[in-house]
Amino acid sequence: MNEIAEAPYQAVQRLLTGHFHETSGYRAVRRRGVDDWLLVHTTGGRGRFGHAGGELIVEPGDWVLLRPGAPHDYGVETSLERWELVWAHFQPRADWLGWLAWPSVAEGLMHLRIEGEAAEKLGRQFLGVHELLNSGERRREALAFNALEALLLDCDALQARDEQALDGRIRRALDYIEGRLAEKLLIEDIALAVGLSASRLAHLFREETGETVQGHIEARRMQVAADLLRRTSFPVKQVAASAGFESQFYFSQRFKRWMGVSPLQFRQQTPES
Repeated sequence: MNEIAEAPYQAVQRLLTGHFHETSGYRAVRRRGVDDWLLVHTTGGRGRFGHAGGELIVEPGDWVLLRPGAPHDYGVETSLERWELVWAHFQPRADWLGWLAWPSVAEGLMHLRIEGEAAEKLGRQFLGVHELLNSGERRREALAFNALEALLLDCDALQARDEQALDGRIRRALDYIEGRLAEKLLIEDIALAVGLSASRLAHLFREETGETVQGHIEARRMQVAADLLRRTSFPVKQVAASAGFESQFYFSQRFKRWMGVSPLQFRQQTPES
């Protein structure tokens, strides 16, 4: 992948979707992956996903899920020169993670093959997520996010595999974090609360969720901050405190890294959802 330029990407606060019709030459490469999850459904033509062991060729009925941090190398499959896909970058709720343990092709790259009537139904659902998010509905993001949740539940129900439930200790860690986002969160305290050492928690958390503990905490804090900026008139200092940042300056730095704009610019540019 070294000769291919990095594909541009800007992190999203919760959900971003697209419906692409691509031809020969389309390719996206992100060697370090991104900070959210990526779901891709092929609706026409053929695509390819490169990985360390080779490549995965996808056709209509194929669904691919990439964990945070998983290297990206995907594009149009060269012999057909056409690929139609619906995609979504998203930050899942903590209780979704148990549904995202799809069959693995390579590290961070997962795949489902769904055929028949179920394939058509799920394809329409995913396109509906995209259409809702880009509609004129006043609560379009919330509606689209709920539609994505229903889609992922249906995908989970169709999997012909033994259930691989999220490790109970990681579930408790996620719940602990979720209830204390506005507080100072140390990995040592989280580990103590769930009966693990800090090093074991760090390893198991990444193995189960695809994220680091700190990465998950910051992603959730940014979601909280983005929601407050869009839906309240709280001053930035109050938003920062509500999202667990003692320093307004540091919060603004981290927010700009995630969103590409300052908190005030984000508030000014974001339409009512």
